[in-house]
Parts: sequence; C-alpha cells; structure tokens
Amino acid sequence: MFSKILIANRGEIAVRIIRACNEMGIHTVAVYSEADAQALHVNLADESYCIGPALLKDSYLNMTAIIDVAIATGCQAIHPGYGLLSENPRFAELCEKCGIRFIGPKASVISRMGDKDEARRTMKKAGVPVVPGLDEITDVAEAKKMAAEIGYPVIVKAAAGGGGRGIRIVWKEEDFENAVLTASAEAQSAFGNGKCYLEKYLTDVKHVEMQIIADEQGHIVCLGERDCSMQRKNQKLIEESPCAVLKPAVRKKMTDAAVLAARTVNYTSLGTIEFLLDRQDNFYFMEMNTRLQVEHPVTEYVTGIDVVKWQIRIAAGVEFLYTQEEVNRMMRGCAIECRINSEDARMGFRPSCGQISFMHIPGGPWVRFDTAIYQDYVIPPYYDSMIGKLIVYARERTEAIRKMQAALCELVIDGVNTNAELSGDILAQPEFKDGTYCTNFLEKFLKNYH
Repeated sequence: MFSKILIANRGEIAVRIIRACNEMGIHTVAVYSEADAQALHVNLADESYCIGPALLKDSYLNMTAIIDVAIATGCQAIHPGYGLLSENPRFAELCEKCGIRFIGPKASVISRMGDKDEARRTMKKAGVPVVPGLDEITDVAEAKKMAAEIGYPVIVKAAAGGGGRGIRIVWKEEDFENAVLTASAEAQSAFGNGKCYLEKYLTDVKHVEMQIIADEQGHIVCLGERDCSMQRKNQKLIEESPCAVLKPAVRKKMTDAAVLAARTVNYTSLGTIEFLLDRQDNFYFMEMNTRLQVEHPVTEYVTGIDVVKWQIRIAAGVEFLYTQEEVNRMMRGCAIECRINSEDARMGFRPSCGQISFMHIPGGPWVRFDTAIYQDYVIPPYYDSMIGKLIVYARERTEAIRKMQAALCELVIDGVNTNAELSGDILAQPEFKDGTYCTNFLEKFLKNYH
C-alpha cells in the first residue's frame, strides 16, 4: 500500500480523498493555487504547497508543477479526483514516466475512451449497443447526408472532453453546417481537439450510468446504476441509485454491457459506462468516464462500499474483495444526491461568489454533506460553481425523497445564493416522485421558474 499520496485537485473532492487516505493511514500532500490558500483541503492535508496563481492553467492544470511537488515530497502516487487532469492521458503518462502511480487507468485507455468517436467504434465492434450516427465528421456534406438518413433532431458532439462543451443539437437541416462549425470551434478552444461525431438526438430518454470497478487481476464488477437524468445543459443536478423505473431484466443487460465494455479495453480502476435508455427499454452506449464520478456517494450508500478507498487499493495492486453476485446481494435501499451550486437559479443561474456569513449543515441518520466550504470561507470566482453535495439514504425511495426535502430545508448557507431551493422544488414534482423524468424535464420545468 502507498504511504504518501498527492491529491491533484481542489474543493470537496480533494477533501473527500484526504479523508479516505486518513482512514487508510496514508500521508497526504495537497497542492493549491494562490486563490485557494485558505481552502479546507489545504488545512486538512499533512503537507500543502502552492503551485501557482488563481487561473487553472497556471495551477491545477500545471502538470510540471504538480509532478515536481510529488517528486520533491516523495509521493508514490497521485490521485487526480474528477475534472481537471483526471482524464488527461498526457498527465497519466507523465506520472508513469516519473515513477509515480497515477490512481486511475492506463494512459492508453484514457486516450482511447476519451476520444468519443474512437470509444463509439470500439463499443460497436464489441457488440455494445450504440446510438445511430457517424463515428467521425470528416466531411460536412457527408455528415449532413447521414443526418437526413437517421432523421432530425441530431446532435453534434466533441470527440474529446466533456462537461457539456462542444455539443450542438440540430433540429433542422439548414442549421446543420453552422452547428458543426461552432461545436468544432468550441471543442478546439476547450480541449485542443476540434474533432466531432454525429448521433441521433434521443429526446425522451433517461441518462443511466453503470459504476464499474476493475482490479489488475482481471476481475470486473458492476456496482449498480445511477439515474443522472435530472440535468441542465448537460450538467447533472440530482442523481439517484437505483433507477426507479429500470426493470430487472434490463438492469441485467446493462450490467453485462458495462462489464463487457470495460473488459474490451482491459480496464482497471473505477470507471463509469454511461447509457441512454428510451421508453421502450432500449439502451445505447454514450461514453465512458475513466475516473471517479462526482455522484459516487450514492453508489457508496446503496452498496456499503467505499469506492475511493478501493480505487486507491486497486492502484496499489490489491485484488477487489467482492464478486458480482456478492455485490448484487449487498445492494439495497435508495440514495439521492443534490449538487449544491453557488448560483442564482432565478436569475439565469448567475454565479454567486463571496464570503459565507453563516452556515448550518443538516444532520440525522444517513445524511451526508460533502463539501470544502466553512463559515467565513470566501468562495473564489475562478472555479466551478459546485460547493457541495447533499446525499441521503433510506430503505425506500419515498422515504429518501422526504429525507432529502427535509435536509434541503435544514441546509443554510448565507452570504451567497445557492440552488438548494430549486432542488427542493424539483423533488416535489410528480415526474420526480414517480421516477419517470427524462433528460429534457428540467428544460421544460425552468421555463416557468422565476
């Protein structure tokens, strides 16, 4: 097992990883920007080092600075968390070349699955269902012809990256060329790669992802699914496990497809296979996230498995403890997560920064708030708006919804605006209560939300 790990991230996920390491007896090293000098992860780590100015490119994306700190402090491994460098194959390769274990899959796998059209081709060849479309747009005229064949609406997606960038939905033929050009330009700016691919845009679907864990001994196990359909502009807002409307037979097929997907690319570490599920119970591979997910706590609640600890153990060569059959027997109850963002939902989701003047965190059995904020902390304007994740668990879904509603009411964060009220309003909707909501729900709901 590792004796010292560097956490190449910030915010709540850095805090989460540090806590896992503390429980495992692992010494931790934090890195931070000048804007994060008073951040919680800086104070919780055993050692902390400033690596640059506030902007991401000068600090948390500065691979050389991070590696230098890891070498200087004698770290055996680096945990990238999610976002930032977590799916950067160059960073993973650099770690390997410097004799530092990257806590995640091999660089070659990250590269292969990070290229969305390459991932699509790989899954199609393996027999995993994919959405009808074109694997790579090399000729706009050819792509336009394919769009007409599969029928509008279609979606143009960046082959690299994520986070909703480099994506354009095209509803009619005359908008197609401009959509390809703007999506490609946005992808080039965001990811340094303007390559895009084309898919049929499925309008009435659920976004269901399967959490897999794979050790270096060849064991691949699925830790159940998460319903991530409640999203705004491709950004998830509320996640839950299990999916309330997923039939057992379909769950088994999706589990098998997720394991097959991971095995096809010789995957190791934590990973997530994301699917789209239509009303007819057809499911299609969307992408693979080769990292720890934001919404991992709901899986931890329904399985009882600490996935962060196991991600670290697997990176150290430890064999995963449970079989698929054992995990299936362990899964029970329902968990819900609400992402708490510092933004004003009634003012176009305008970011909200500033000092937290008062803070109260909800409590009670099976209520968890993963965060890096504290009273008097100043939220800087340079980073993602998510400041915490509220997670609850109950034996029944109805009880879990009520528990989350109560927790949201109890949560107090004064000094900045948050989306907590919006999350509570969503939970009260009939479509959420019966679990039938789809990815297009929030767009329609927000039209009258003022």
